Amino acid sequence: MAKRFSQIHQDPSRLWLWGVHACQAALRNPKRRCFRLLMTESIAKEQGLSKEGHSYKVEILDASSLSRLLPEGAVHQGIAMEVAPLQESPLLELRNVSVGVLIVLDQVTDPHNVGAIIRTARALRTLGVVMTDRNAPPLNGVLAKAASGALESLPVWQVTNLARTLDDLKKEGFWTVGLDEKAPKMLSKADLPQKVALIMGAEGEGLRRLTQEKCDFLTKLTTDPTFPTLNVSIATALALYELVRV
Repeated sequence: MAKRFSQIHQDPSRLWLWGVHACQAALRNPKRRCFRLLMTESIAKEQGLSKEGHSYKVEILDASSLSRLLPEGAVHQGIAMEVAPLQESPLLELRNVSVGVLIVLDQVTDPHNVGAIIRTARALRTLGVVMTDRNAPPLNGVLAKAASGALESLPVWQVTNLARTLDDLKKEGFWTVGLDEKAPKMLSKADLPQKVALIMGAEGEGLRRLTQEKCDFLTKLTTDPTFPTLNVSIATALALYELVRV
């Protein structure tokens, strides 16, 4: 019988992914090390996999046994993987970039929002996402499921000091643009360069004071002034579209 998730020793060098898109993307990613691949029999047949004849050993479980291996409420769709965390590439790789948009998250803590932002960022071909290593969600199965596979193909950097990172990005030619609903200028009207770090704050709290001070521009979206508040993942999607459509 499969042990319940709470009974399994939580090894920081291993984590669970679940869901069809998240697992398919991880299987295609040569940088993702897989320890276990679990499926229900119907999903294994649908994916064209079996216990033999594949580079991974596929373990066949029924849906309820698979659920017990994962956090409560995980919508696994009949597939899960135990994997190693992805190795982070150096942020200095952006040094030679001449054009593009980088997303910077200032203490956005909800994993579903961050996952949705990563998914949008990948779809709109951004350079990647920068987030803090504290007051931010771990890059785990919840976030990966929300990102719908994008976590495997979009660079995500976790930094200790966001203010210092913004200074470093400026040295590499990025203009730092913060989104703030109280800003005087509309993002759609801003004359921005081709190399932009778009900075998004947490819902309710917005950008921290020091983060605002590090911004070259503060802008806002064109919304109804009597109801300006948007979910941070939706606001990021709208802002990104404004930046990449021109």
